[in-house]
Amino acid sequence: MERQDLRKAGLKVTSPRLKILEVLENSAERHLSAEAVYKALLVSGEEFGLATVYRVLAQFELAGLVSRHNFEGSTSVFELADRTHHDHMVCLETGKVIEFVEEQIEVLQAEIAERHGYIIEDHSLVLYVRPKPS
Repeated sequence: MERQDLRKAGLKVTSPRLKILEVLENSAERHLSAEAVYKALLVSGEEFGLATVYRVLAQFELAGLVSRHNFEGSTSVFELADRTHHDHMVCLETGKVIEFVEEQIEVLQAEIAERHGYIIEDHSLVLYVRPKPS
């Protein structure tokens, strides 16, 4: 995403917005808490407050630039809204979030909805997992 993406979303281009967007784009992790974004900004020498990070992330969410997830047992995490559907697995021991796409699951969900007389508009699937014992 770039400056024009902020403008298209109706947001003014500011230094905090650009830096937070940069953290989200360049992070090895796709799902970041506001605190993780804040820490990454501090490491890079930026001096924005945590309240600014929360405010900008909320603005990004309203503008459709990020998606917020509230996985069970964890704080909210944010990921760039890349518009490609995927589901999530969350490790109950480490909190690690794994994205996956499984066509068989998608087909089965559509078939179930159809059997009940519905069409799926949107859905979210989160699997809470633990590592297999060795």
